[in-house]
Amino acid sequence: MSNPHIIAVPFPAQGHVIPLMELSQCLVNHGFRVTFVNTDYNHKQVVNALAADESQLSDRICLVSLPGGLEPWEARHEVGKLCEATERVMPGKLEELIEKINQGEGDKVTCVIADECSGWALEVAEKLNIRRVAFYPASAAILTLQFSIPKLIHQGIINDDGTVLRSQMIQLAPGMPTMKTTEFLWACMGDLTAQKIVFQVMVRNNKAAKLAEWIVCNSAYELEPAAFTVAPEILPIGPLLASSRLGNSACYFWPQDSTCLQWLDQQPPCSVIYVAFGSTTFFDQTQFQELALALELSQRSFLWVVRPDITDKTSDPYPEGYQDRVASCGLMVGWAPQQKVLAHPSIACFLSHCGWNSTIEGLSNGVPFLCWPYCSDQFLNESYICDVWKVGLKLKKNENGIIPQGEIKSKVEQLLGDENFKARASKLKEMGMTSVKEGGQSHRNFKNIIEWMKTC
Repeated sequence: MSNPHIIAVPFPAQGHVIPLMELSQCLVNHGFRVTFVNTDYNHKQVVNALAADESQLSDRICLVSLPGGLEPWEARHEVGKLCEATERVMPGKLEELIEKINQGEGDKVTCVIADECSGWALEVAEKLNIRRVAFYPASAAILTLQFSIPKLIHQGIINDDGTVLRSQMIQLAPGMPTMKTTEFLWACMGDLTAQKIVFQVMVRNNKAAKLAEWIVCNSAYELEPAAFTVAPEILPIGPLLASSRLGNSACYFWPQDSTCLQWLDQQPPCSVIYVAFGSTTFFDQTQFQELALALELSQRSFLWVVRPDITDKTSDPYPEGYQDRVASCGLMVGWAPQQKVLAHPSIACFLSHCGWNSTIEGLSNGVPFLCWPYCSDQFLNESYICDVWKVGLKLKKNENGIIPQGEIKSKVEQLLGDENFKARASKLKEMGMTSVKEGGQSHRNFKNIIEWMKTC
């Protein structure tokens, strides 16, 4: 008897790859075989990062790559081009891959789990008469916003090309976070051309999502009850965390510097500011140095993830003499094992770009936030953190669009000086983690999907 064989297709960005890989690891633990499809460029990055610790990946997961349609230098910070290229090149390549697998002697493909942002993969699966699951790696609220596009057009809030007609605050339903229309997901994704491309892709993905037999997301009912009420077709199966299955997270694009964990071991409980901005946030030199000086002025220990490409400066981006001055209290690393860092007892708060993975990981460890959103869904996540859950504070820009060092220092003191933020974060941790345990709603949803896929 053959084993269930899943093809997993993420959207080619790290914030999408990591949670789908986590879902794939969970499926493997239930007896599935998974073929995980990355673009050629992302595949090379993942393989290079895994080289230091191959134990992170199950031998029942086969990493494969397909052409993504872009050169490496085009693949970053070009969301519009990325969407166009993958839709143009990858459907035919995926179809060829599935047919090649099914003509071989191994387990036939029984189901495709595709990132909802890669709706074309669901269309390929439907064409080949293979079962289909749409996986959304971000919040249910953001997917609800996407599903609400026809309603937003009808109400005159946006044009049919996604153009926001005027800046205003809206709320899709009571209990959901308020959204600024100029910060809609597609409205803060690059230049105007990119925004229109992303919007049209989302419209097409809405149609493709109707082909899915299940739509699941990396969230929990307890975190977003209003969003799941508005869109009951979306089922939560999260938080998807390596710690929940007692494993390691995988599919980062950069090698993780685990020495920071030993450094954290030497710090007192709840004493360290963890600073990390995900895989795409970019700082100009002025803003980078304001942040650096704020961390120094805070007179607190800090762990700061500084990607090699986080600024446009090819030489040392820090203020003169900075690294020597902060050597006794600060540690800068190129990339960190974030889930393990946030679970460490020395962490006091998380200065974050508010990507959904980071948000879920912080919540699942009861860590309060300082919010610094950059693009995409991060503004809505900030609203969840600060306005709905009340486990964090927003940072304000000055008239020059810079968050000054004094503002950062002040908000650090305010956040860590009020124990209510930590208390609320601890309560959310308990709620979210209960959901993935036996009897929790996310656990029940996941179990139902597992049983369905095993009948393929």
